[in-house]
Amino acid sequence: MWLHSQDDEFRAKRDAILRLYYETPDDEHIVCVDEKPGIQALERRYPDVPMMPGKPVRREFEYIRHGTLCLIPSFNVATGQIDVATISPTRSEEDFAGHVEATVATDPTARWIFVSDCLNTHVSESLVHLVAKHCNITQDLGEKGKSGILESMATRKAFLADRSHAISFQYTPRHCSWLNQVEIWFGVLSRKLLKRGNFVSVDDLRKRVEAFIHYFNAVLAKPYKWTYTGKPLAA
Repeated sequence: MWLHSQDDEFRAKRDAILRLYYETPDDEHIVCVDEKPGIQALERRYPDVPMMPGKPVRREFEYIRHGTLCLIPSFNVATGQIDVATISPTRSEEDFAGHVEATVATDPTARWIFVSDCLNTHVSESLVHLVAKHCNITQDLGEKGKSGILESMATRKAFLADRSHAISFQYTPRHCSWLNQVEIWFGVLSRKLLKRGNFVSVDDLRKRVEAFIHYFNAVLAKPYKWTYTGKPLAA
């Protein structure tokens, strides 16, 4: 299935993201971020039946739910690695802002560009305060819902997208999550760990995800060869 973007600025936003992927500046970190919420810690009620010659593994249908976690990773476009991963029970604006802060802390004097969608937690008051603090911006930010930079999602988004700041955000067009490279990595995580995983607790799920990220960075990580150039995907 295919969903066309109805964003009036689709081409401009698309081209800006493609330029970041093709022309990653040496003096800036380009990272793709998003949440993967509701990762379930599912334990199979009975053990799998091992594979035999000519027969695949057989899995019992019933399972036990142990809860869920939310994963927020920072996918480094230049290296193909996950620089920082935040795993928590919630996906609040404080969680996302804290993740961005932890990512920036890995190289606090560098310039950072985060590729992200326009979810409300990605254009939040907490994020504006974080950027203003890190960039030593002392101007009055106003009041959320009333005035200044904090007045609305549009004003906050414009501030966060300002490339003159040491931390800025490049937002994807509406209905275009596929332009965010971290979505490709989510597919890798799902296929290699989550799809056939058996997790006896939320803590077990957390440890397995952390171990997979460590393994991925050490063995599998490489920059994605981005093939979409902006031309139509089909005639």
